[in-house]
Amino acid sequence: MQKIIDAISAAAIRVKKLIEFGDTGYSEHINKTGDTQLKLDIASDLIIEEEFKKISSIKSIISEEKDEIKLLHVDGKYIVGYDPLDGSSLIDVNLAVGSIFGIYENGTEGSNIVGAVYVVYGPRTEMVVAKEDARLYRLNESGEFKEVKTIKLNQKGKLNATGATQKGWPTYHKKLIEEIFADGYRLRYSGGMVPDLHQILLKGGGLFSYPSTSDAPKGKLRLVFEVFPFAFVFEKAGGVAIDGKKRLLELKPSHIHDTSPCFFGSNEEIERVLNEYSKH
Repeated sequence: MQKIIDAISAAAIRVKKLIEFGDTGYSEHINKTGDTQLKLDIASDLIIEEEFKKISSIKSIISEEKDEIKLLHVDGKYIVGYDPLDGSSLIDVNLAVGSIFGIYENGTEGSNIVGAVYVVYGPRTEMVVAKEDARLYRLNESGEFKEVKTIKLNQKGKLNATGATQKGWPTYHKKLIEEIFADGYRLRYSGGMVPDLHQILLKGGGLFSYPSTSDAPKGKLRLVFEVFPFAFVFEKAGGVAIDGKKRLLELKPSHIHDTSPCFFGSNEEIERVLNEYSKH
């Protein structure tokens, strides 16, 4: 698996340069989930695919920007599902964005994930690698990712990142969020999954929520590329990840682009979600 992580590191350095100097305009293509692709989305996807083609242990790749699974090496062991540039629409206002990777064996069910990596392209470029634990790495002046620390969540956090359009929230979700704010939690939400979850992880805890809504009953975030990898990271950091009632890594997508409501956080915040959602 280390060779895959090394390939992600190499791709991340290339994507970082692309973000800094590449064309930020829209292409004429629409991806499987109905989003008009930025030229950066397409270029980032190609960079990552190029790096993965060099790794014989990767059997196939599944990208948020591709309609189908792509076979790379027949005798490979791993499947990598990834979002090459999550939050790319934030680039034109110069906010942090990221890349997300889930490493799977024997299929892309949540129970088959064996490693996860995400990269944050912000003022500094950082990478979190989750295997037995979750570790933070930072890109240095020599162009190398150096380990900074092991990430461990507290039992309770202070941050609240609330996703989805509020007018589409169920009434019980609205009640939950209002009660959390009433208890003194601080709103931290940029609209980018990677930087918002990264902040919760590095600040020691809190809650990120993207619920079922009236316009997106199954949520918006994609299981294979986004939800499962971050669920794996949070669990390895001592946190919890659920769909409102069930552990996210117990879910079984019927299609590579399936979505789910999702809640990521430290133990006390997720317990609050379970207590409220169990009533409905």
